[in-house]
Amino acid sequence: MPWTSAYVDSIGCPTSDMRSNIAAEARAKVVYERLITVTDDPGIVDALRFLMTREVAHQKSFEKALYSIEPNFPPGKLPGDPRFTDIYYNMSQGEGDTVGPWNAGEQWDVVADRELQSAVDGGDGSATVALDATQTEALDAMSLRLLSNPELDRVTGADLGAGPGAGSTTGDIQR
Repeated sequence: MPWTSAYVDSIGCPTSDMRSNIAAEARAKVVYERLITVTDDPGIVDALRFLMTREVAHQKSFEKALYSIEPNFPPGKLPGDPRFTDIYYNMSQGEGDTVGPWNAGEQWDVVADRELQSAVDGGDGSATVALDATQTEALDAMSLRLLSNPELDRVTGADLGAGPGAGSTTGDIQR
């Protein structure tokens, strides 16, 4: 089979891709751990333990690659809005509210007052968007291009591949 890049999973931002890879390796390691607990075959346990350990090695490798890119945060090209990058809105007040370096300390401006947690962008708190004429024209064009037809119910890949437990699918429903 000729090589293709079909398996490549990238959004075009190396630091975001590295973080995604790190998370994928962590999830895979946990899956192997769980599989190990449901088998008593020593050969299978040995193979799963090897694969689980490779996930650790991969995670370490991806983390080293991430931290070799400077700067590596924030991901993407645009900076965050400085009005909000250092603010922690404490929305989890009450029993179980935990404080740590992720939400307290010198780098954070903690906002706990409920009145100060709404309409933080200077608006009135309602969900509105102001568009100029060019943006409105683009939105209208996009709305037409992406318009769905609620009367159209085509057979899909999920319908064609449905097996036991899939529930009702297009084609087997009597209308």
